[in-house]
Amino acid sequence: MTTAFRFIKGSGKEDRLEVLRDGAVTDTLVCPKQRIIPHDMVHFAVEDALHRRGFLTRVAHGEAVDFRMDADAESDGVERLVEVFQGDGWSGGTTPSDAMIDLYRVTCDARSCPMLPVDADTILAIRDHIADLTAQWDAIPVGDSLTLTFAQRVGTGSAPE
Repeated sequence: MTTAFRFIKGSGKEDRLEVLRDGAVTDTLVCPKQRIIPHDMVHFAVEDALHRRGFLTRVAHGEAVDFRMDADAESDGVERLVEVFQGDGWSGGTTPSDAMIDLYRVTCDARSCPMLPVDADTILAIRDHIADLTAQWDAIPVGDSLTLTFAQRVGTGSAPE
């Protein structure tokens, strides 16, 4: 089964994410605008750059789109890192890598969640991926979409083909 994620730029306060399985829309999510790329697009950047299993990877592997997924140490660690990058984006995307790692540690500790192994190079790789997605997202007009797929092995199973 091939899974893709189509982000549709809205004109108001919301964008949309459509989950495509074998080309057919199976789920639609509302993505409140947040001055940066949509939250789930940040998920894509983190999961794709790290090859880690998070919300979108779990959906790509067939799990139902549900905001109350079963707890999973790896995807919980991904979610915490997504939150850190989302906050960094709101602040201009220039937080030093060591401060990002410290914030990630605090966030994981507060939620009793194991950290994924991250270092300065990891932070830069994710930031580059987010910058690339931001450029693509900014270039499309309202009403158009950006479709993303995992091209490589991600997490605990091969990415959809």
